[in-house]
Amino acid sequence: MLYYLYAFFDINVLQYITVRSGVAFFTALLLTIFIMPYYILWAQKKQANQPISKFAPKNHQQKANTPTMGGIVFVGTTLLATLLCTKLTHLYVLLGIATLLFFALLGMRDDYAKISQNKNAGMRARNKFAIQILISLLLSFALYFTPLNSEFYLPFFKNAIFDWGILSIAFWTLVLVATSNAVNLTDGLDGLVAIPSIYALTSLSVFVYVAGHSGLSAYLLYPKVLDSGELVILSAALIGALIGFLWYNCHPAQVFMGDSGSLSMGGFIAYMAIVSKNEILLFLIGFIFVVEALSVILQIGSYKTLGKKIFLMAPLHHHFEEKGLSESKIIVRFWIVALMSNLIALLSLKFR
Repeated sequence: MLYYLYAFFDINVLQYITVRSGVAFFTALLLTIFIMPYYILWAQKKQANQPISKFAPKNHQQKANTPTMGGIVFVGTTLLATLLCTKLTHLYVLLGIATLLFFALLGMRDDYAKISQNKNAGMRARNKFAIQILISLLLSFALYFTPLNSEFYLPFFKNAIFDWGILSIAFWTLVLVATSNAVNLTDGLDGLVAIPSIYALTSLSVFVYVAGHSGLSAYLLYPKVLDSGELVILSAALIGALIGFLWYNCHPAQVFMGDSGSLSMGGFIAYMAIVSKNEILLFLIGFIFVVEALSVILQIGSYKTLGKKIFLMAPLHHHFEEKGLSESKIIVRFWIVALMSNLIALLSLKFR
C-alpha cells in the first residue's frame, strides 16, 4: 500500500526499501505486542496448552499450562505489515509469503494434533516429514523459474564454484527441510529460538539488500540477484514481530510459538539464504540451529549403533539443563554464540 502511495501521489520517501522496511518493522512489532495478550487469554480459555514430553527435564513440567501456537500471531502480523509496506507484485516477496504460510499451516496442523491428543508427539513423523519435503519441493521448483541463478557459491569466495542447473531444486529442497527442522528442534527453552532467529534474519536481510542493489553488489563483488531487495521488507516485518513475541516469550514464558512459529521461521530463514546465495554460509548464520540439530543426529546415531548416549539429553540445550545450568544462563549463552557467529558471517561481505 505504501509503495502505491509513492507511485500515485509521488511521495518520494516511500520509494525507498529502507523506509518501508522500518515502517513494516514497527507495524509488526506494535501489532504483535497489542494482539498477543488477547491471544493468550483466548488460548487459556480453550486450553490450547503445550503438552510436555515425559522425556523432557523434570523442571519443564511447570510449563505444562503455558499456551502454545503463538506463531500464528507473529506470522499473521508479519503478513499484515508486509501487505501494507511492500510491492505486492514482487515475485520474491510472494514466494516468501508462500514460504511463511505453507510452513505455518503445517506447524498449526502439528500443534493442533498435540493439543487435541494431549501428547507431545503431534503428527506422525513420517507424514510431517513428507509434507515438509512436498512444500520445500514446490517452493524450490518455483524458485528455479525465477531470475535467481542456480550457481553454487562458497563463503569468502568471489566467484561461483559451479552451476547446479536443475539439480538446484533438490539442493534447495534439502536446505529448506533441514533448516525448518533445525529451528524446530531448537525451540525448547523460553526465548531460545527468537533471538538467534532475529540475528539470522538481520544478517540475511543485509545480504539480500546487497544482492538486490546493483551498486553495492558490484562494489563488494557479490552475486547480483535482480529485484531481491524488496524481500528485506518482509524480513524486517518478521524481525519486528519476533521482538514483539519475545516480550511474552522471555523467561518465564507466557506463550510458546509452537511448530506454527518454529517451522515457518526456519523455512523463511532458509528461503532468505537461498535467494541471497548463502546456502553454505547458513551453517554460520544459523550456527545454534546447526549445533542443536547435530546433537540430536549424533545422539540417535550413537545410541542405535553403539548403544551409548553422547549427551545426557538431546537437543543440546537439554544436556546443559541436565548438567545443572539454569535455563536463563543457557539461553543467554546461546544468544551470545549466535551473535558472534553472525558477526563472523557478515565479514564475508568484505573478505572475498
